[in-house]
Amino acid sequence: MADTLVPLSFPPDGEQAFHRALKRAAHDYLAQDHRYADGWRLAKAALLLALCCGFYVLSLMQHGGWAFFGCYFLFVMMGMLLNVNVNHDASHNAFLRAPWANRLVGRLVTLPLGVDPDYWRVRHVAFHHLYANVEHYDLDTEENGFFRQTPFQRRRAHMRYQHLYWPLIAALSLPYIAWIFDWSDRLGKTPLRQHNILPGRRGWALFILCKAGHLLLVLALPLILCRQQGIGWQWVLSAYAFSQMCASLLVVFLLLGTHWAQAEFYSPPEGARMPHGWYRHNFATACDWQTSPRWLNHLTGGLNYHLTHHLFPGWNHRHYPALAAIVGRLAAQHGMDYRCIDYRTLLAQQQQFLRRMGQP
Repeated sequence: MADTLVPLSFPPDGEQAFHRALKRAAHDYLAQDHRYADGWRLAKAALLLALCCGFYVLSLMQHGGWAFFGCYFLFVMMGMLLNVNVNHDASHNAFLRAPWANRLVGRLVTLPLGVDPDYWRVRHVAFHHLYANVEHYDLDTEENGFFRQTPFQRRRAHMRYQHLYWPLIAALSLPYIAWIFDWSDRLGKTPLRQHNILPGRRGWALFILCKAGHLLLVLALPLILCRQQGIGWQWVLSAYAFSQMCASLLVVFLLLGTHWAQAEFYSPPEGARMPHGWYRHNFATACDWQTSPRWLNHLTGGLNYHLTHHLFPGWNHRHYPALAAIVGRLAAQHGMDYRCIDYRTLLAQQQQFLRRMGQP
């Protein structure tokens, strides 16, 4: 992994008319509203937080192993939904109006999963969003030796089976971010060193405090209190491992195929200038997909409208259905390839991609 990356630029590429039409339509849509969370989304966040805290307290009050396991699992799942529905928007300053409030919310809701929100935010906003599917620049697709995610990465023999073992890799993704990526970023081993995140002793103190807080919350306290209730340490460790892996798997299930389904991949261009415009890049590297049934939109945090999110990252996910309709209409008028597919098609195209990347 390179320590520094030269910023890439995107030429206009004849996209000005589409850009003006899209901004005008979005402005008209938002005329009587705002781009942050509304009362209903704040209520949903409060409900998820109450459920998360409630299941955690319940887990510590149980006297049987299976009862503890079930309550603990639901605690972590509610934490995962908080991150999907709250922290993702907060990372883009699209949940609350004040940036400091978004950062505080991010700190709180990431405790159950152990991911540092500041490092994740910069990885997500400053690298993935700017350079989706660009080799070395999109840190979400960095070569790892287990999974071949782009045609530019080295293929290994075991990758012919990656379409079969990908759920295991997905289940380990969030723990890997928490304990490998976060520490690599903190120690200056990645391109994030350019951004000077959490500087100085205060930065180190906050980073260590949150990592320790995660371990205290999800392991130390349950181990101490469950022992007093007659529940062995094996139950706590197995509940922790299983819950974290399931949370990771469900998050990846929402995201994985959105940048793989009939998507393009790019190597860094000479001269640091991409061969196409920013809009064409996003249309070529992402898609939207529809939930079935539609009410599941309330749980996905808008991640199914992934292309729309890339075009409007600073808008709360409550706006994405309306924005997606605007994008689809204007894309057809301006010759942009807007793709919105069902989830079954997304998974099928994801499997095709993984098979193709695993072949010689």
